[in-house]
Amino acid sequence: MSGVRPAGAGAAAGALLAAGALRALRSRPPGGAAAWTRLNARGREVSLLAGPAYAGAAAAALLVQPGLGRRERAAAVIAVAAAGGLGVYDDLAGSGADRGLAGHLRALRARRLTTGGVKVLGLGAAGLAAGGLLRRGPLDAALAAGVVAGSANLANLLDLRPGRALKAGLLAGSPHLLGPAPARLLVAAPLGAAAALLPDDLGELVMLGDGGANALGAALGVAAAAGAGRRSLAARLAVLTALTLASERVSFTRVIAATPVLRELDALGRLP
Repeated sequence: MSGVRPAGAGAAAGALLAAGALRALRSRPPGGAAAWTRLNARGREVSLLAGPAYAGAAAAALLVQPGLGRRERAAAVIAVAAAGGLGVYDDLAGSGADRGLAGHLRALRARRLTTGGVKVLGLGAAGLAAGGLLRRGPLDAALAAGVVAGSANLANLLDLRPGRALKAGLLAGSPHLLGPAPARLLVAAPLGAAAALLPDDLGELVMLGDGGANALGAALGVAAAAGAGRRSLAARLAVLTALTLASERVSFTRVIAATPVLRELDALGRLP
């Protein structure tokens, strides 16, 4: 099998599984549709079911992705499934009282465990597990863990407008499709699932929520960590850290709105 065929098979599996999972979940929502319904930024009712549909489909497709090594496969499935599960938990049980990474860390320092705090700790643990599977040596494993967890968190910060997180994920992950394995194989299924859900997200029928956005970011983080050298890992982690800290003070939505190219890209395909 050529290098292109396994990636194509993974992308197709991700797309088919995501579309099928969303259709099945929307026909019989666990706990009823009301539990998954939220108002988006424009006040329209949307379903959070895209989150578990994306996370489940991406993890399942990675589980059967041809050409992946045992350690890479395990790292990807653990990271995506854990990030998705933690995100769905925060979506359904979170109160929104403590917002942002800083808010959850303040709560932890005050010995209050919020749903966001559970997610922060869980993403760190999932990152460490994935990093240990992907890289040899404690330093490289720690850097990889930071990239996986940081990517999961950053993707979630973009899920504030219809289609934004999925577009960002597709743009950030697509270069890996042209690169060497294992990154190419690790990113194919998550991108296929993202492409399948993008029309419904742009159409304001669903939203990724924390469950889908965290899973998408974790998948991209695993692909990046698997294919990067130590310097590249350190640089990626530095950028992720800088963006995360900046998000506590700067609104990404305002930055996008003030930048013509980003504004047009952000609005592409969205309802008027």
